[in-house]
Amino acid sequence: MMTNRVFTVLLLAALAMPGLLNAAPAKSDSTLAKATFAGGCFWCMEPPYDKLDGVVSTTSGYIGGHTKNPTYETVSAGGTGHAEAVEVAYDPARISYARLLDVFWRNIDPTARNRQFCDVGDQYRSAIFYHDAEQQRLAEQSRDALARSKPFPHPIVTEIAPAGVFTPAEAYHQDYYLKNPLRYKFYRYRCGRDQRLEELWGKAAGN
Repeated sequence: MMTNRVFTVLLLAALAMPGLLNAAPAKSDSTLAKATFAGGCFWCMEPPYDKLDGVVSTTSGYIGGHTKNPTYETVSAGGTGHAEAVEVAYDPARISYARLLDVFWRNIDPTARNRQFCDVGDQYRSAIFYHDAEQQRLAEQSRDALARSKPFPHPIVTEIAPAGVFTPAEAYHQDYYLKNPLRYKFYRYRCGRDQRLEELWGKAAGN
């Protein structure tokens, strides 16, 4: 049994640490949701989500294929069925899935089949991988709304499919734009990503 002296010492220690008694509990993983998007090179899909309030983390990886244990070498060579993608962990109380979809569309070329910008192959296809029926409904709704109002003449060919196994990419791919900013900017410019996004969406593209 705790003595009064021990209790008093512990209480004084707690009071000496500002905010300890009133500290809010950490955000539980059970309150977070996942969204998975493929938009060509996964390096380029992390930045627009990382800056959003309510997004907790982004992870580059591979999804949608028919082989086990995909790696960058096997996926980039083609034939695995996997797409480079980014898995977004977000707090639905702070940001909606509809907002994530809006950011997705304005960071891809939805008219390009099995390619994005300078990267060619089904591993660079654009796709929304939904995690439940509500995400599927919202994804299809956003695609249909875009088809009615799109500022470009060509049809939308972006895939909407159920999310299967997501395999995180190798460590050096994670946050590549932060680890290698000059190489990232050079690649992005040489690939013509921003130039094409501006053609499709105007100067607000990529936001």
